Amino acid sequence: MPLNSASPYGALPSAKPQLVSRARSLYAARRPWRLFFDISAFSLPFSYAEAMSRIRQNFNHFRVNYALIVLTILFCSLVYHPISMIVFLVVSIAWISLYFSREDPLLLFGRIVDDRVVLLVLSLVTVVALVFTHVGLNVLVALIVGVVLIGVHAAFRGTEDLFLDESEAAEGGLLSVVR
Repeated sequence: MPLNSASPYGALPSAKPQLVSRARSLYAARRPWRLFFDISAFSLPFSYAEAMSRIRQNFNHFRVNYALIVLTILFCSLVYHPISMIVFLVVSIAWISLYFSREDPLLLFGRIVDDRVVLLVLSLVTVVALVFTHVGLNVLVALIVGVVLIGVHAAFRGTEDLFLDESEAAEGGLLSVVR
């Protein structure tokens, strides 16, 4: 890890998570909803191979849109579970404050807590919250509905009008010679 000499704690490992900047760039990579819901782009695939090719290409192109749809479905699945929503709101605030938006190292009883420990503890707290609020099946069904909707959209949306930008092409699109 690079050292952060500007830290008030001296030369400590930089604790600024790269996930924050990555999350911002991923949200910026969201495709316009008008393109996502373009009715004229929908058609039946001619074969299973074409459907799978469409699914791969659409998933790569619309991955942020798909993630937002799954999160919205998950949120809607908790509407009738107000206690669960409150618990998950508290857990989300913990994730945001303790992991995503923290720039300085986390100090607990005068010791620096590693980001991996914070990630592990927050993950365990999230799983325990799922178990104790009895919404595990509800969340599972919401995730299945989201995956099915994404699969149907990705299989039936044509890919003829989708173009890769330079960074996508370099990451394994048109310039990839090894698959």
